Amino acid sequence: MPDGESLKDLEENPPKDLKDWPSDERKYETFGGGEGDHGYEEGPEKNLGPSGLRRHEDGSITIDGEKVDNPDDYKGEPIAGGPTDPNAPKDEIEES
Repeated sequence: MPDGESLKDLEENPPKDLKDWPSDERKYETFGGGEGDHGYEEGPEKNLGPSGLRRHEDGSITIDGEKVDNPDDYKGEPIAGGPTDPNAPKDEIEES
């Protein structure tokens, strides 16, 4: 991400990959501004996905109580090195 991008630009078009998030002082800013300034659907948080999305232990997903037909449509890419990363060395993943 170019250094000249403002936090507002980041809020309007959030990066899909963690490595693309800023590494400067913007990484310490609260996404969407101060708490209580606006509702989820009224601010930049809406760019992160539907507020009514819920993930269930069985792998299903509901939005506002309605089960979605294809839960894979709402899954992001695995975080590199995380427990869902198929390329992560198995010995580095901690068992819980």
